[in-house]
Amino acid sequence: MSDEYTISVPANIAFIKYWGATDLERAIPCNASISMTLRECVSHTTVRLLGPGVQDEVWHATDAGLTAADGAFRDRALAHLERLRGWAGTDRGLAVATRNSFPAAAGIASSASGFAALTVATLGALGVEATLQELSVLARRSGSGSAARSVMGGYVVWPDGDDPETPARQLAPASHWDLRDVVVIVHSGAKGVSSLDGHRRATSSPHYERRQTLIPERLAAVQAAIAARDLERLGPVIEEDAMELHLIAMSSSPAIFYWRPATLRVLEAVRRMRDRGIEAWSTMDAGANVHVICSPAAEPEVVAELEQLDGVRGVIRDGVGEGPEAIARSLFRESVP
Repeated sequence: MSDEYTISVPANIAFIKYWGATDLERAIPCNASISMTLRECVSHTTVRLLGPGVQDEVWHATDAGLTAADGAFRDRALAHLERLRGWAGTDRGLAVATRNSFPAAAGIASSASGFAALTVATLGALGVEATLQELSVLARRSGSGSAARSVMGGYVVWPDGDDPETPARQLAPASHWDLRDVVVIVHSGAKGVSSLDGHRRATSSPHYERRQTLIPERLAAVQAAIAARDLERLGPVIEEDAMELHLIAMSSSPAIFYWRPATLRVLEAVRRMRDRGIEAWSTMDAGANVHVICSPAAEPEVVAELEQLDGVRGVIRDGVGEGPEAIARSLFRESVP
């Protein structure tokens, strides 16, 4: 067994959102969700074994070297390491180094990829085998429910229900349908209200219960669209659900406003493209940045139009991916200045 393990785990974009939980500590969602696993927006994480009883370490890997993590991320990472250590039945200390290929805490599911990567890399370093279903359950125990989906590639559903041991499951592999996701960055900093706080406030919105009544029909429509590879059927549903998530956020108490002026410019530009016959549809997680779902043929025109908009800081050309991938490069060795 090697003394360390490195994994690359992608973020995912939810087509039907997980927003609101009956129990945040156990990541029990109020509704099921469906997502597409990405391939370019990834978290790289290396976990290195330390001696028995040695204090855990959490580091951010940067081009300039390793920087000690602090704040909420460090606290959540340390708590999750303790859970994983208990599940694996070990007292080994663990050192973690992690970096993202995309802005963190900005509405691009960095918690999903980050905590899924931490889960997979920790068990890999410990030499403990786990099924995909076990990895999904362990990842959700981090408190990031979306992490349950990021351990799997392609198109993934995470069911609702009161059982904290329920894993996500794959609806279709990445090879089933080559969809693209043009991620439009309008704000690269951390959002002002975390997704966890957004979940806590969600039920205070007067629109929350109405959305819950619509979710079953939307879930069925999205599953059917994925099975049929029908973007014209998928697009309106995912755009409607995303806008409703933000309606709920804006009408929560206290209200949450994630959008920036450039967010509206992107949303309007996507609508104008559809008026010209380009099949492109917007979706957003909790943040200001916009994901534009389109076909491979439409992607170049979508990118060209959106990257020149005022307030757009850049685009990431992403698409459906295969899921986690073990890699040989250690972040501890890569990040030595």
